[in-house]
Amino acid sequence: MYSPSQVGAFVLMKMKETAESYLGTTVHNAVITVPAYFNDSQRQATKDAGQIAGLNVLRVINEPTAAALAYGLDKTEDKIIAVYDLGGGTFDISVLEIQKGVFEVKSTNGDTFLGGEDFDHALVNHLVAEFKREQGVDLTK
Repeated sequence: MYSPSQVGAFVLMKMKETAESYLGTTVHNAVITVPAYFNDSQRQATKDAGQIAGLNVLRVINEPTAAALAYGLDKTEDKIIAVYDLGGGTFDISVLEIQKGVFEVKSTNGDTFLGGEDFDHALVNHLVAEFKREQGVDLTK
């Protein structure tokens, strides 16, 4: 039986190997993103997983913060922003306040059972039903 940190370490080891293969050098340091709703123990388990995987975990940051950083929002004036995250299996929104380059998650909410895959399935089901209605052919058989 493996702990959550050990399972996470297996994933991070594979990601580390992939990165090293692509970069052609050894990867030592990592910044790991986690969902904004992760609590302190989940964040610590993530950090532990990185260490088990042989990584020096520099920081564990919220996914919405990572998205805002990717768009350079830390280099603009102070503001409050909303970050939508439509993942494969989740749909989240986080409200962040940015002041002097420091991010603070003010609130986060979402549906962990609604995401991109759900929209894909709904669209395919709709198209199959429309095709059957128009052509009289059931594509599910």
